Amino acid sequence: MNKVILIGNLTKDPELRYTPNGVAVATFTVAINRPRTNQAGEREADFINIVAWQKLADLCATYLRKGRPAAIEGRIQSRSYDDKEGKRRYVTEVVAENVQFLGGNNGEGRHQSADPFGDPFADAGKTINISDDDLSF
Repeated sequence: MNKVILIGNLTKDPELRYTPNGVAVATFTVAINRPRTNQAGEREADFINIVAWQKLADLCATYLRKGRPAAIEGRIQSRSYDDKEGKRRYVTEVVAENVQFLGGNNGEGRHQSADPFGDPFADAGKTINISDDDLSF
């Protein structure tokens, strides 16, 4: 099984590009604080590269910004390529399958989801008009 869940802050705005076939791809990095301090008493962080594709890429590029917290669910992927000097380079990254935008927008405490199926609890707490005929019991 290859599944990872991360919560961290973006180190810069997502970079949105398109493949030659027109498929959107967004790349960004999240900083994740380690749970313990080092010997000098300083908190260290890991910087994890994230890749999002298609509609999720568009949503990430639209709503995520540097410093904003996000929860990323996805899988780890390793790949290699030859750089301009012909040297083989190896990359390990997380391919995002779901991204939760945390921390609100413009100071609001709203929680936004980049889940392509939408947030089933987006209307939680709002009044629902339903009659007794609609209930199955």
